[in-house]
Amino acid sequence: MSRRPVNTSRRFGESGGGLFSSSKSRSSPVLTVGLLIVGGLFVIAYLYKGSGGFSSHFDSVSRVEEDYLCTGEVQRAIPILHKAYGDSLRKVLHIGPDSCYVVSKLLKEDETEAWGVEPYDIEDADRNCKSLIRKGIVRMADIKFPLPYRPKSFSLVIVSDAVDFLSSRYLNKTLPDLARVSADGMVIFTGFPGKLKAKVADVSKFGRAAKMRSSSWWVRYFHQTNLEENESASMKFVQASTANSYVPKCQIFHLKSLP
Repeated sequence: MSRRPVNTSRRFGESGGGLFSSSKSRSSPVLTVGLLIVGGLFVIAYLYKGSGGFSSHFDSVSRVEEDYLCTGEVQRAIPILHKAYGDSLRKVLHIGPDSCYVVSKLLKEDETEAWGVEPYDIEDADRNCKSLIRKGIVRMADIKFPLPYRPKSFSLVIVSDAVDFLSSRYLNKTLPDLARVSADGMVIFTGFPGKLKAKVADVSKFGRAAKMRSSSWWVRYFHQTNLEENESASMKFVQASTANSYVPKCQIFHLKSLP
């Protein structure tokens, strides 16, 4: 599914016929009133869709779950992250595609502030996402370059569906920078090898196809770049996952912040 789905619902009424097409036959007043009421309901539904109402919300959730596997997984994992990180989940930065939806979910949590970075252009943002961008809660930024945040600006940084599109050259710069802006750690959600996200690895959009790396590759990489595993958070996350029968659909790595 592309980032810019065609909304076929916006095209009703473009054909020559329809509820309001002219007719030479004489209809009863009751039928006429009934047709006007039904037509009015269709118009209201159409306008509500266009303003980012119920349709855009469900389409957005569906897109997160189907296209961006790990971004949808972050939303499922929030209760587990709460148990693993406790108060460290009070000031969170999420980085990844469709960050608006993760941030919206986090903002519903008690005593949690959240911000987001969308690494790619947002072409079909709904009303809620546009509002978050306008308020500066979510921003668009190329994560291949340093983020405009001071060290330890956030208690926790969560990354999903972003590092899979970075080459090793840019990973060497990006991950240490993300660890720099976190105070209590960083959580990385990345795809499993052999499970490419169909229709998302759009080279023209992301600059390169997604590359899913194995857990052993990541462990070696973290060691080579002096990024340490957050063993305490990792253990608590596993324990909470087991207690809640949570089985992640992505690889999840818990890293310490930079000193």
